[in-house]
Amino acid sequence: MKKSVIAIIALVMLVAYGAYDYYEKKSSEGTSVRESAGQNIKVGIQKGQQAPDFTLNDLQGNPVKLSDYKGKTVLINFWATWCPPCRVEMPHMQRFYEDYNQQDVVILGANLTPTEEKTDKVMSFVKDYGLTFPILLDSEGTIMQTYQVVAYPTTYLLDSSGVIREKYQGAINYDTMKEAVSKIK
Repeated sequence: MKKSVIAIIALVMLVAYGAYDYYEKKSSEGTSVRESAGQNIKVGIQKGQQAPDFTLNDLQGNPVKLSDYKGKTVLINFWATWCPPCRVEMPHMQRFYEDYNQQDVVILGANLTPTEEKTDKVMSFVKDYGLTFPILLDSEGTIMQTYQVVAYPTTYLLDSSGVIREKYQGAINYDTMKEAVSKIK
């Protein structure tokens, strides 16, 4: 009987802590505000919020900052080499990049590097698929956590002010990208 009471108390405490932790994180999401086009917009990962800025290194080790692409439409694609839907999606991403790059649309391929066996696999993948858009390495997984990536691939579509207009979990194709970008252009 005594062990049951102790177990129940421990369980209640764990549930209470979990609820506290969940609501604490929720209340801190989107709390900072950025000035964008004369408006104050919350920073967060939901549609209509300013995308959190980040800096990641590209395959050559050069830092790439999201805010450097202000004024352009940006697709941030979170992917991994071992992910079958990512493999299906990449030719569509490349074709879209080739067709829309001259129209101020950029794709940033954020590799989920902590999930990879070796970084060399990323280099081989990029070469095998002929990818020419910027590939970034999220070596520590911090951007993956910031953007709460739980499904692979995940793509965020940002307008030219850096505001999130769409979020896709799972593979998307050329036509989906084309339609989504045309809605915000």
